[in-house]
Amino acid sequence: MKSFIFNFSILFIILFLTTNTKAQNFQGKAVYISKSKMDLGTWGARMSEEQKKQVAERLKNRLEKTYVLTFNMQESMFLEKEKIDAISGATDSWGGYFSRGDQYKNVKENALIQSQEFYGKRFLVKDALYKIDWKLGTETKKIGDYTCYKAKAFVPNVELNWYNFSWSDLNEDATEKEKTAEEKLTVVEAWYTPQIPVAQGPAEFWGLPGLILEVSVQNTTLLCSEIEINPKEKVTIIAPDKGEETTKNDYVSIVRKKMVEMRDQRMGRRRGR
Repeated sequence: MKSFIFNFSILFIILFLTTNTKAQNFQGKAVYISKSKMDLGTWGARMSEEQKKQVAERLKNRLEKTYVLTFNMQESMFLEKEKIDAISGATDSWGGYFSRGDQYKNVKENALIQSQEFYGKRFLVKDALYKIDWKLGTETKKIGDYTCYKAKAFVPNVELNWYNFSWSDLNEDATEKEKTAEEKLTVVEAWYTPQIPVAQGPAEFWGLPGLILEVSVQNTTLLCSEIEINPKEKVTIIAPDKGEETTKNDYVSIVRKKMVEMRDQRMGRRRGR
């Protein structure tokens, strides 16, 4: 009897170590296509369909993007594939100021590290991951070979767009703008698959019991188009480490201050003519 218990214990330890090792080595790579709807507001109401088509073509590199998410059980890296401007043949340098940089997430340590570049200077944004309060649903659909479940959440707008700016942001008092953004909630709809048991996802989205393969927020949808689990070539995830360290809130303040300076300089030149 003692021999049986001893042998069973040894078997249990071996199975535990094997399972734990497999979990630690679990990794993958997913490609996401991002598509955004063009919102021209009141300005667009005065444009012809041909003009709208021309604008859409010129902005295509901002409305349609490709990203790659590499991940394991604990970490992920989300990178945009550089796209060449369809009109000029040049990279979109100004648009790059207001786009998401290389993004590293560590769901175990609740850590975000994101590399951002603004006006020729590189910043290393280090902050805690925003914990999304997902509501799990029962609705399902197939994305590729995977059965996905629907989840929904309401996320503060500031958590989704802290790296993104527009000149209209300067029309309001900065403090009031931040307060309003924090209070404003945006609906996020995601589809995740328990068949890939990692709490990872594209962009700011994570924390579901399976990899997020599709997410829709505001006028943008991110959809997984390719996925590879445990590829032969080992996935290496290295967090960004270059740039002036800052937090999300401080980065927002730095960029807004610089934009105010640029606006004032431009207005000063106009007055001097």
